[in-house]
Amino acid sequence: MASAEGQPTDAGGFSEPSLRPTPMLLQGQDYFFRAPDTPLDFQERMFGADMVVDEPGDPVPCVLVLARAADMEMNQLSLALAEHDIRMVRIDADRCLDLPLTIYTDTPLIEFQRWLLRPLLVWRRHFDIDAVPADPTTVHGAYVREQWRAVANWLSCRNDWDRVNSVRVSEHLDRLTQLQDAAAVGLRVPRTAVTTMPGRSRPGGGRCIVKTAGHHLLEPEPGALRGLFPQPLDIRRSGETREPAPVLVQQYVEADRELRVFVVGDRTIGFEVQKLDPAQLWVDPDSVVVEPAEVPEQLSERLLELCRNWGLSVAGFDLLGVGDDWVFLEVNVNCDWRWFEHRAESTAVSTAVHDWIRTRFQELLAAAPGGWGRW
Repeated sequence: MASAEGQPTDAGGFSEPSLRPTPMLLQGQDYFFRAPDTPLDFQERMFGADMVVDEPGDPVPCVLVLARAADMEMNQLSLALAEHDIRMVRIDADRCLDLPLTIYTDTPLIEFQRWLLRPLLVWRRHFDIDAVPADPTTVHGAYVREQWRAVANWLSCRNDWDRVNSVRVSEHLDRLTQLQDAAAVGLRVPRTAVTTMPGRSRPGGGRCIVKTAGHHLLEPEPGALRGLFPQPLDIRRSGETREPAPVLVQQYVEADRELRVFVVGDRTIGFEVQKLDPAQLWVDPDSVVVEPAEVPEQLSERLLELCRNWGLSVAGFDLLGVGDDWVFLEVNVNCDWRWFEHRAESTAVSTAVHDWIRTRFQELLAAAPGGWGRW
């Protein structure tokens, strides 16, 4: 048995040579994914190969995406927008070193490679600083990451262009805030404790699940992703062992069904998910059954209310059905919908997202004051 860092561990989860306990969520996690940095964006390839004729003149209005190369949802969006002659450009965290980029601070314009562009709509999805290919343990790497962190945050929050999802809110939308806000709109939530001593915490008094308080994936080196998936709490093994960082211990909910609901603008699109354990979605996805499902009207209204409160335009909710009630688990702001569509043989979410982006872009274009020459 090996720990996530590659150190051998004994049956009790103690890593050698220090004999410090391996964090509970790193025990038994064998999920590993190497995210490719190969660009597959249709528009990037077409413009990069000079297959599109550039017309001199005013800045070109565009959709600006901050993501990473493996973001297939954005690759799909690029193609869908090209069909409507809408320019999309992207800055990927894993390909941002030495990027020819100038961002004007006094006008809402950017020079991206050889093009002068006017972003109307900005979408930050998987632009994670951990994905920037620079070693943060060196002065150079720490410098590069810090500059990109500051600039990406500013790009995502500028007031002179519109955004998909409010980054000011979504960047700080931790799971505990989610639970509090969900309860405030009338959704049932599991009892939850935050602790470094999970063996002493049993919210609800019965079976419990241990979850990460942060992201489900760690990226200790750029492109190398490791899973931190929910695990059943085994108090016989955890005992008085202290975790090196707080985790969530959550009441286990016996559910009749599980629902993933995507919110796109004012629409809700549901999928029923059938799996044996919480980690199966990642470690054994082929065995997960996904089917289109109706979203009950009252549930839909509450999810839309949450999205309005949070300033989210596109989001994915995980819920459990218990009788006629619904239990809120979490919302995923950087929701990836293509996998659910593939399993359910549906394109409903993709169609809704593409329509929403195109419609919002055209609204912003029509509302531009005085035409593009003023820029």
